[in-house]
Amino acid sequence: MRFVNSLGRGEPPTFEPIRRRLERHPGLRFKLDATPDWTPELIEEVAATGAVEIIDFKGQYGLETGERPALVAMYERVVAVFSDALLEDAHDLPEVATVLEAEADRLSYDAPIHSVEDLDSTPLPARAVNVKPCRVGDLRSLLDVYAACKARDLLTYGGGMGELDVGRGQIQLLASLYHPDGPNDVAPSGFNLETPAADLPSSPLAAHPAPTGFRRASS
Repeated sequence: MRFVNSLGRGEPPTFEPIRRRLERHPGLRFKLDATPDWTPELIEEVAATGAVEIIDFKGQYGLETGERPALVAMYERVVAVFSDALLEDAHDLPEVATVLEAEADRLSYDAPIHSVEDLDSTPLPARAVNVKPCRVGDLRSLLDVYAACKARDLLTYGGGMGELDVGRGQIQLLASLYHPDGPNDVAPSGFNLETPAADLPSSPLAAHPAPTGFRRASS
């Protein structure tokens, strides 16, 4: 199962967290949250690594957007420079939709996806979907979402929401079964440390069944 590492870049954002990881794990790939306080220089420095697979705009959480011109300018720079990355959870704004008109093959959604019905209700047509099992809820509904993504020929990848211990193993196992080749945001928890250890496993990861957690529910 392939995985990517999602991480913050501090306040103000810098290249340092990415540099530390690539020094120890040069093959590591990333899912990064883009914000208007990314300078053009930082965007160019990060893009030059060739290691970014997903840009997450966090535009579907109802967060404050700040000054709209700055937000739109950030979209214009990021979309142009990260020309191969998936573009996840864009803001539902007319100006942003205009920037993304030519990027239909890269549009992805995460936060709005709770059920099969949500696959057809995203603000812009999705080409890819980040399926978070904990957001979908029960296992039957999750399997329905996986089946619907396959029927729609959507690129599917997985994500977690801070699961630890057995929960981390479960989301890794599900990713290995349903979308092993996607940019799965389920990196081993050690990659979330400020300076990850040098001996962490590399991608692709051999996922093993969790010892507990999956069982037949009583009717």
